[in-house]
Amino acid sequence: MAREAVVEISYIGKVITKNHYKYKGGIYTRPEATAWGAELGWTVKELSLDEWKLPLKITVSGRFKDKRSEPDLQNTFELISDSIEDACGVNDKHYRFNSGTVEYGDPPVLWIKIEENAEVLR
Repeated sequence: MAREAVVEISYIGKVITKNHYKYKGGIYTRPEATAWGAELGWTVKELSLDEWKLPLKITVSGRFKDKRSEPDLQNTFELISDSIEDACGVNDKHYRFNSGTVEYGDPPVLWIKIEENAEVLR
């Protein structure tokens, strides 16, 4: 049977919709985004993803305060995938992104569902 896990992490705002910003002097990553990514990485590291069958299916869903504060979930995937790769060592070329469900309310949160490739297990 294929493994799966759902990680719940606070949504700190659109600062996490891009991993870095380019400017004339190079690339800048906001400190809040770096800290959020490290928190996600440590949480996911406990799953031992390096032992899972690849590719990994990653579905991002969320609850946001209102429609105005809702990000494009695809844009959150860049930081999510980089954070998982940094913590677990699984190259992000082995991730398949899926946009999940969106709801509105408090507190804002992201649910990141990670699934092992079931087709390889058959």
